[in-house]
Amino acid sequence: MTVKGILKASNGNHFIESENGQRHFENRLIWGGYIQHWLNQSMCARELPQKDYETDNPIILMWPHVPKPQTPYIEIYYNERLVKYPASTFGHNAINVNGEFFNFSHLLNENETMDEGEFMYRPALGEFAPSPRTGQFEIMEDGTPYYDKFGRNFMRSIDVIHIEGMDTEKLSGIYHDTLTKIHTAPVNPDAPEKYRDFNFLKNSCTTMIRDGLRRYGFSSLNGILPRDFFVAAAWAMVRAETALNLKVRFYTRPQLKVDEAGFSKQTPLINPKNRIKNIRLNRRKFS
Repeated sequence: MTVKGILKASNGNHFIESENGQRHFENRLIWGGYIQHWLNQSMCARELPQKDYETDNPIILMWPHVPKPQTPYIEIYYNERLVKYPASTFGHNAINVNGEFFNFSHLLNENETMDEGEFMYRPALGEFAPSPRTGQFEIMEDGTPYYDKFGRNFMRSIDVIHIEGMDTEKLSGIYHDTLTKIHTAPVNPDAPEKYRDFNFLKNSCTTMIRDGLRRYGFSSLNGILPRDFFVAAAWAMVRAETALNLKVRFYTRPQLKVDEAGFSKQTPLINPKNRIKNIRLNRRKFS
């Protein structure tokens, strides 16, 4: 059950206080990142199925109370690179189809769909936290996982393309098909935690999102690297605005800095054509 109210502090304790004065999650572990950024602000909160390793209680998820847009939409994300992971050298892409976030990865457990609260704001607790030993992804000798996949907006700064006017049910179906293919693929015997058919050039977080948009109808959309694809997608959406009756805008979700993550970094554009497109897009970007 989701509760709404103000994140408050009293006598060293933190809780959500609803309009009727009822306190929720009092005497429970509330992640310090939430308190750091959102104390005394209007929040939503709910319990997750996963448990915190220290308390053995369900993890509490919180996110800002912002009404969902009434008009169906999609958002394409370019997540800046994580400085501690070589595999993140070029950044990462994800896509949001009318509130349903699709994420693709070389790690099987990161090929998933979730809502905005979980994608953007999961706390660095329990299995979502970085390993206390390495500060990264690690499965301990006793089998305890530390996936280091807490809220992406705490880990990175994120550029966003927001599009209205697309058939969100059609696009959602395409990406659900992709997830089904991933999770029914034969297991990699040498690394069962990894997606066997992941390929940086042909079957990556970027190309799976790109290919879904191609299946939808943007057949000429290109790009292999996350930021280059993001600029190419932005350009394609802007050029299709009139013909497809789309509304397109751009904005940035700045990183919400917490102790568990360093500052992310932007990657350069590799394709010279995308550098030119980006200059032109910047004339209307983030308005």
